[in-house]
Amino acid sequence: MSGSIYKRMGQLLFHFWPYIIFSSISAVIFVLLNSASMWLTASLINNVLSDFDKIVQSQMEWASKSSLTMNEKLKYLTNLLILRDTPAESLKILCLALLGIFFAKNIFLYIKNILLRIVELKLVKNIRDRLYKHIQTLSLGYFHKRQTGLITSIVMNDVEQLQVALAVVFQRLFVEPINILTFVTLLFIISWKLALIAIVIIPLAGIAIISIGRSIRRKSRRTQAKIAEIMQILTETLSSIRIVKAFVNEKEEVEKFIAKSAQYFKLLLKRARLDLIAGPITESFGVIIGVVLLWYGGMEVLSNRGVSAEDFIRFIVILFAILGPIKQMSNVNIKIQIGAASAERIFGLLETPPEIVEDTDAVDIGAFKSSIEFDRVHFEYNDGDERVLDEVSFKINKGEIVALVGPSGSGKSTIADLIPRFYDVSKGEIRIDGHDLRKITLASLRGNMGIVTQEVILFNDTIRNNIAYAQPDESEEAIRQAAEAANALEFIEQTHEEFDTLIGERGVNLSGGQKQRLAIARALLKNPPVLILDEATSALDTESEKMVQKAIETLIKDRTALVIAHRLSTVQNADKIIVLDKGKILEVGTHEELYEKGGLYRRLYDIQFD
Repeated sequence: MSGSIYKRMGQLLFHFWPYIIFSSISAVIFVLLNSASMWLTASLINNVLSDFDKIVQSQMEWASKSSLTMNEKLKYLTNLLILRDTPAESLKILCLALLGIFFAKNIFLYIKNILLRIVELKLVKNIRDRLYKHIQTLSLGYFHKRQTGLITSIVMNDVEQLQVALAVVFQRLFVEPINILTFVTLLFIISWKLALIAIVIIPLAGIAIISIGRSIRRKSRRTQAKIAEIMQILTETLSSIRIVKAFVNEKEEVEKFIAKSAQYFKLLLKRARLDLIAGPITESFGVIIGVVLLWYGGMEVLSNRGVSAEDFIRFIVILFAILGPIKQMSNVNIKIQIGAASAERIFGLLETPPEIVEDTDAVDIGAFKSSIEFDRVHFEYNDGDERVLDEVSFKINKGEIVALVGPSGSGKSTIADLIPRFYDVSKGEIRIDGHDLRKITLASLRGNMGIVTQEVILFNDTIRNNIAYAQPDESEEAIRQAAEAANALEFIEQTHEEFDTLIGERGVNLSGGQKQRLAIARALLKNPPVLILDEATSALDTESEKMVQKAIETLIKDRTALVIAHRLSTVQNADKIIVLDKGKILEVGTHEELYEKGGLYRRLYDIQFD
């Protein structure tokens, strides 16, 4: 998978090719200027330490020669630039040249860095946007199978790790290899024998770094998985803090968090040991190279064979200059491996196919006209699982209020989830106005429906924006009328900011009945022809239930409604009651018909009203 990961990362970068090309040009110019600065630095040392007359004599000899070696040509051209009549003037020109080159190279370094930073930040933004957009296309089943902490960790932590890897790759991998190559070329120009000794030792450090990188990638996978577990614990605890405190379970939650945090610490420490050893390994090999070359080159200089003192000084200056880029490169592979481990999880999420796919020939059905029909519907959540619905057939005509009742686990909520196509049937067909759900556009299907559930989902926003969710263009008057119809206006006007009041995360600042009435106001504002009420009053106290029930009566007036309820008092006036048990329909009829029949419905009713 490694090859495909790198290929896909490369494809993402290709979209920013203009930035990368201009940055690469700036990088090449920077490297050339950097190499020139190192060459001139060595010339500065040589000019200070050497006899000026001897330098002038060497320049005259090179000028008279018909051909020069590459090393001699570079020294001749350098002397043409800096050599003047006196040592002091030559030193002055050399210092000015060094100043100009260092100033210019830093300008190009900045241009290279800022262009690559733009690429890095844009790429990370695009990946996060793509992840979030893709998450919105996934079906409810995906979120039931995956922990929210895992998804959050991928979007935040894995993308952040990829950003760190890209930053290192961009800022080092674009420059340091060219830097090293240029320096190595200069070393070979000065003395191929000494350069060969350095080249033989350097790969040994490379082998060690690559081996460390592989191990770090494995540990990075485990580290990211562990931080996902920590985020899941944190998310669950914060969202369930009322239960944690009610059961006095703070100590156990803290212990669970500390245990996971300790495991995460151990993984990070193992990775840090490998990460931090790369630099010392590279530097140790660099010292070995330096010592060997100092001894060997120094012996050549002392014996007046092979290498001159001037060339040896220049070689040593450039050699130690090359150790910096090599040390920087030692961490590049490690960061790449960490980023690759994160990229695997990112692309894994991006490649997760949505289970609910809109047909290419899907039609827009417009407004709901006649009926919703279940035709021998079978359903199980996963292949091989126990069947949740078995041969379910019924029809809801326009304007009817149909209630679903039955014991827990009988399939009521599953039916409610199938109508807006949160899941697809395993077998059979659901039709709206004669159209198979799978042949209808999701927007036109769900646009016809309003859903109010037992677990009210509200956002950390104002009351106004929660009522007008997905309908931001609705007028203030329409929002107010929806709140009034839902029996919510009275408590809204009692809040400090009224419709501008922030309700907190998941509506924490509101009571259960107030949250439910806001959800009903939201559904009223949408004004859908079909309503699905999934146990909308089961979690409320008697007083709140009465308020919400009155709001529901307003909501379902002149609409088609599917009502799921445990409290049978709320469904007695339904046009049709469907009794479910173990995924099958046992009875269908009105309240009076079912009660007289004396079956499951009567038993459930008698239990509640004994």
